[in-house]
Formats: sequence, C-alpha cells, structure tokens
Amino acid sequence: MARKTPTNPVEEKIVDQPMANLLSDRYLSYALSTIMARSLPDVRDGLKPVHRRVMFAMYQLKLNPNLPPKKSARVVGDVIGKFHPHGDQSVYDTLVRLAQDFAVRYPLVDGQGNFGNIDGDNAAAMRYTESRLTETAIALLEGIDQDAVDFRYTYDGDTQEPCVLPSNFPNLLANGAAGIAVGMATNIPPHNVAELCEAMELMLEKDVSIEDLVKIVKGPDFPTGGILVESKDAVLESYRTGRGSFRTRARWVKEEMKQGTWQIVITEIPYQVQKAKLIEQIANLITNKKLPMLDDIRDESAEDIRVVLVPKNRNVEPELLMEALYRASDLENRFSLNMNVLENGIVPKVMNLKEVLQCWLNHRQDVLVRMSNHRLEQVKHRLEVLAGYLIVYLNIDEVIKIIRESEEPKPALMKKFGLTEVQAEAILNMRLRSLRKLEEIEIRKEFDGLEAEKDKLENLLKSEAKQWAEIKKQIGVTKKIYGPTTALGARRTTIGKPPAPVEVDLQQVMVEKEPITVILSAKGWIRAMKGHGVNSGDLKYKEGDREQFIFDAQTTDKLVFFASNGRFYTITGDKLPAGRGFGEPIRLLVDIPNDADIVQMMVWQADQKILVASRDGKGFVVSSNDILAQTKNGKTVMSVSDNGDATICKLINPKDDHVAIIGNNRKFLVFKLDQIPELAKGKGVILQKYKDASISDVKTFNLKEGLTYTSGTREMSVSNVKEWIGERAQVGKLPPNGFPRSNKF
Repeated sequence: MARKTPTNPVEEKIVDQPMANLLSDRYLSYALSTIMARSLPDVRDGLKPVHRRVMFAMYQLKLNPNLPPKKSARVVGDVIGKFHPHGDQSVYDTLVRLAQDFAVRYPLVDGQGNFGNIDGDNAAAMRYTESRLTETAIALLEGIDQDAVDFRYTYDGDTQEPCVLPSNFPNLLANGAAGIAVGMATNIPPHNVAELCEAMELMLEKDVSIEDLVKIVKGPDFPTGGILVESKDAVLESYRTGRGSFRTRARWVKEEMKQGTWQIVITEIPYQVQKAKLIEQIANLITNKKLPMLDDIRDESAEDIRVVLVPKNRNVEPELLMEALYRASDLENRFSLNMNVLENGIVPKVMNLKEVLQCWLNHRQDVLVRMSNHRLEQVKHRLEVLAGYLIVYLNIDEVIKIIRESEEPKPALMKKFGLTEVQAEAILNMRLRSLRKLEEIEIRKEFDGLEAEKDKLENLLKSEAKQWAEIKKQIGVTKKIYGPTTALGARRTTIGKPPAPVEVDLQQVMVEKEPITVILSAKGWIRAMKGHGVNSGDLKYKEGDREQFIFDAQTTDKLVFFASNGRFYTITGDKLPAGRGFGEPIRLLVDIPNDADIVQMMVWQADQKILVASRDGKGFVVSSNDILAQTKNGKTVMSVSDNGDATICKLINPKDDHVAIIGNNRKFLVFKLDQIPELAKGKGVILQKYKDASISDVKTFNLKEGLTYTSGTREMSVSNVKEWIGERAQVGKLPPNGFPRSNKF
C-alpha cells in the first residue's frame, strides 16, 4: 500500500538510523547533562548549578547580611523563574541545606525561622521562612559585577547567569559536596578553612608534597564535631588518591552521680547522623537485649546535644560500654571520600588534595587578572574624563561661550580643545554647580590618586609574582577571619588516635564488682561476706567444724579449688552464698566427690605458675591458663596414682628459682625449680625419693633472698642452704635446726 504524501512538509520527519545509535546518542547527552549541569560541583567554587543560581538570585535581590531578609518563597520564585526551571521544593531544599549549621560547616544562607534540626525534622514551608546571604556567601560573590567570571544565557535566553562564582573562599573543601551522576559520584567532607589557608600559603612559598599538606590539613572538620579516629597513614592515602574514608566517633563524657553511680552524656554525634534515629536505634538495641550493659537512654538536648546513657549497674566500665555502642550503632560512622569534581566546569576528574587547592589558586589568579583589567579600564576612562574636566576649568569662559552660541557644541569643543568624544560628552553632561574653584582642586586630587592606582594595576598585570603575592595576601585575610580563635573558625572535629581492639566480655562486665571475703570451712561449707578485712575471730562454724581458707576477693573474680582427686574446679565470686549463717556445702556448687578433700583455694589470675604434687612425691608445674574448668565436674590436671592423693598446690612467685621439699620422714631437699617440667596435665616427675614415707610440704623461693619458714609464732630464715642443695628425686638430709616438727613450712 502506497504511503500518502503529507500535505505539510514539516508535518512528518523520518530519521533513518539504527535504534541502538539513537539511544546511545541521547543517553550520552543525558549523562553529560547530569554530570555537568546537575550532580558534580565545580572545583573552582565548589558549587553545583542549583547552588550557584540560588546564590546569584539572592545577590540580585540584594539580600546582603546587613539588610533585612526576604521570604524564602521570593527567592525560590526568582530562581525557578529566571535560572532553574525545576520544582520549587527541590530548590527550597537546597536553600534550606545551605542555612543548616549542622549540615554545612560554613553556612551560605542566614535563615530566619524554622529551617529544620539535627533530629531530622523538616523546615517550615517557604512562605513562613525568611533568608539572606551570609558574609561567607558575599565572599563567594565578591567581584561578580567586575567582570571576574564569564556569564552565559539562561535556559530561555532572557537573562544571563554566571558560569562560576569568583569564590574568594575555598568553598569546595570548606563545605564539602555530595552528588550522584551517571556512572560517577562525588563525596567530599567539610574541612577547616584556617588549615586550608595555611596549606595554600605553604604552596605559594615552595613546592610541597601531599605529606607536607596533610601535616597541616589533618582531616575533615565536620560541623557536628565528633572525633576522627582514622590512622594517619589512611588519611594520607585518602588525600593522595582522592578516594578513601574517614571514621568518626561521637564525643562523650562520664558524669558522676550520687552514691557512686554514673552516667554517660553524648555531646557530639557523627556527621549526617540524625539524632532522633540514633536514639531510636539504641533504644531498639536495649529492647531487643542486644546491649545488656545499657539500661536506658534519654534525650535531654536543648540548644546543644545531650543524650544520656544509663548503665545497667555502676560497675560496668564506661569504655567497654561505649565500645559496644560504637560497634552496634551509628555512634561510630564512616564518611567516604571521593573527590570527583569538574575541572574548569567541564571535565570530571578525581583529584587529590594538592590538585584541588591548586585549581582554586589558579581560579583566583584568573579572577584577580580579570578584575584588575576591569578596574584598569574604569580608571583609564575616569582619567580621560578628569583630563577633560581640567581643560574646562582652564578655559571655563570659552567653553561656556561655545556651549551657549554653537548649535553643535560637541564637535566644536572637540575641535577647539582637542578633546575626545568621551571627554566632550562628559563636559556637556556636567552640572553648573560643579563649575566652582573647589571642584578643580578635588579633580586634581582624584586624578593623581587614579594615576597612582593605574600604575599599580599595570605593574600587577605585568608581574605574575605580584599576582601570587596579592593572592597570598587575600588568603591571609580569609585565614584571619576564619582563624582558630574565632567562633566560626575553631576546629570542631578532634583528631584522635585509632582505637585499640577491645574484647568485650559481656558476662564479666555485667556482674556487680564488690569486695568480698571468702570463707571455706574444713568440712566444706563456703560463704562470702561483704567487704574486706573480716576478723576471723568473729566467724562462727558448725559444731566440730573449723576454718580452712579465708581470703579477700571480688564478686567478679574467678575462684579455683584444687582437690585431692587431682581436679581443678572453678566458680565466680558472685555465685557464692551470702555470709549469713554458715553458708552452703561447696558440693552444691561444684561436683567434688565425697571422698575428695579440697587441698587449695585461690583467686585465679592469668599467666600464673602453680606447683602441684601428690602424696607419693611426684609433681609438675602447670600454668593457670590450663586449669580453668568449664563445667561443674572440674578439670583433671593431675593423674593421681594408687599410692596417694594430690596434696600440694602452691603459687610460684616469678622471682623464685629453687624448690625446698620435705617428707614426713623428715628428709629435707633443695633443688633448682627448672628441674620440674611444666605440663598441662599428667602425673609429673619424682620430686623427692621416699621409702615407706610420703611428701609433707613444698615451698619455692629465691636462693639469694634465702629460705623462710614459720616455727610456732616466729618466722625463721635460712640464708645458706648449700648443705641441702642436690638434684631432683634425691632422698635429702635432715632439715635445719629448729625446723617445725609438723614438717610444714
């Protein structure tokens, strides 16, 4: 069927191309538009087009810091009507963010009214709020009406808008930026302006490396403060490559309360974390019992942040509690760095710290040259006009006569006095009141001043060194305004150290840590009395029972029992019965057989050495790390032979180097401690050889300090034991004179 020819040739247009080519061309155009005109900031002023248009619209509305603000709706209307044909809500959101001091390190908009808060609440509608520019925004716009930057036509070709702002403020790094384009993104944290200025001053003085700059720019400076806990190497690598991340933590203090209680107060939270959602997150962790150390969370914030964390009990370590919170909540957060920006507003590029600063310096040089040329033209024009005025004053009567009598005074004046067209036009536009003697003096004074300024501008434009000196001077002024002693310029984010790995034992930290006195009777009744220094004379036992062990401990301590069956048993101090009455049988707490006796009881400590020995004279050294039992049945350490039970369990002082042993046959032997092997379990080796006898007691000591023992109520010492020194497994000799008949040390 033949196609009908359209009556109007413009009515139909057929493009004969493959669909793939059409789609790729159009998608490429869309991608470039997104990258260049929407999502990525310009490295020179650090702004996206929408931010730049908001700033310029407010500048045209004369919303200076010293003038009254106008309704935000007026600003939004001008932006979308003249420059940015998008939805009003997106433009207003941009305006709001530029005014939020918790979102922007150096706000560019001074907002009047409800502009949202750190809890995540939205700002009031634009018809209710008012806004104007801040001094920082004025610095960004400084020189925009002095041919400092290029302008382009707006979307409708009706007016013009700046391609970039003059930016007498390092806005890109100072306030940061974030955006997602097609196939690329940018994310730049805020920084401290005083540090940036100091770094650029150093760049203008000499050739510097990234390492030199990072010594000055130590890391981001977030508006919400916090503590930067990233390592120096990681920070350096991030700034060297333009990609990386920064780990920040909330700032907290411990507040002491009554009766030894305390609470934690969070005063600063990580950047871009909404306080309300953070509190909700931690509250959910408490509800779901994922933070057993934390009892409650309260928001007591007013102008400043004050989030109160109440621990489960006062014996929880604050550091351990916060470490658990850092791991489980947004109190610790990472901010990604991706310095992907538009170079000269055209080419997207990931830059390092030095490149970003250098691009801003180059832009400031271009602005300085353009502003200087613009001012030079103004000065030359004014000098030309003033030169004509001086001619008038020298020939005032003749000039008046020509103007009164000539039909065409302009060419007559130009011909008579050799004036230019500009001079003649200026003379004809003069007011009569200006024709006074005093005015001539003022004109000569202005003429001389402009001549001096003209020479200065010409010298500046001829010398690149003078241009960089002027830029350094401007940077110095900015550094002074935003210095560390000013309210706006003081660093908010503290540079901290990377936290050391901390193992959080939830079971241990949740136990009340209180001093107790542990009492074990000879018949196996155990109890724990509160406090230390209990007088043993005040203790009561069941009839026929007596004291066996009494020592100080804490409720969080692990207590170990060594029994005559060669097994170690473990129990924590908080599991012991209270000190009322006679306590409870220890066999209700741990499964010690009825035919086994408790040889020793002590507070367990890591990495201690313990000497264990059996009745038949065999023994070995065991580490305290190998004796903890995981069940009530205990842990077998010493294999007891048929000849006797385990009877000795002694802690070894780290300084001890010799062993003194005595049998019930009253044979005494001293030998080196290193002759006894260290085992995890077993029977051990022969310590002393017996015939129809058994071991009575063992003691380790330091040979240089001598051997001590108790005889009755007196403490005796033997400084020289060479007579009894031998080798392990020997029989030994009779003990020193005065050694107790009980054969016990």
